[in-house]
Amino acid sequence: MKFCERLKMIRQESNMTQKDVYTQLNISQNGYASYEQGRTEPNINTLIKLCKIFDVSSDYLLGLEE
Repeated sequence: MKFCERLKMIRQESNMTQKDVYTQLNISQNGYASYEQGRTEPNINTLIKLCKIFDVSSDYLLGLEE
């Protein structure tokens, strides 16, 4: 599973909207949407924040472990 697909799946399983996430990340709506659409990937600092928001490991979010 690609990063973008996993990110969207985790967000939906957490019953969060894109707005919930991009607000916590303090980034634009388009910036976050581009992660879920696979157009861009977050930098390391944003990746760490995503892991904290969803309470998952970076290995899981990146698809290195199930």
